[in-house]
Amino acid sequence: MYDCRPGKRMNYMTLEVPARSENESFVRVVVAAFVARLDPNLEEINEVKTAVSEAVTNSILHAYEDDNGLIKINAVVEDNRLFVEILDTGKGIEDIARAREPLYTDKPELERSGMGFTIMENFMDEVVIESAPGKGTVIKMLKVFGKVAESNH
Repeated sequence: MYDCRPGKRMNYMTLEVPARSENESFVRVVVAAFVARLDPNLEEINEVKTAVSEAVTNSILHAYEDDNGLIKINAVVEDNRLFVEILDTGKGIEDIARAREPLYTDKPELERSGMGFTIMENFMDEVVIESAPGKGTVIKMLKVFGKVAESNH
């Protein structure tokens, strides 16, 4: 997976927001605006927005027991690809493989579906999850734009 740290040859952005539910829609719009120069089709932009929304929502709901934490978003656009990282320094994920299972949730009282990682994996070309209990989680995602157009040539 790509390293989202800024380099000389790429366009990048970094955003940091408090882990509060009202920031989820803001982050998804910012990332969508950032990739707009790639001229994504409606399906591609909706997939990115949904995947980013799921990643940010996971951090808001699961990383921190209160809303005092921060979520950092790094994104890089290079050629026709978006690399995006959603980072938190919250409680981390004990069992990543289990957390990736469809319908798994560690907070059933919230009446959530437990489909966050599944949605991210379905909408992005690559998803990598790195986490350590007590240290936080990094979700790295890759989206390649224009694949349909390229495959028709």
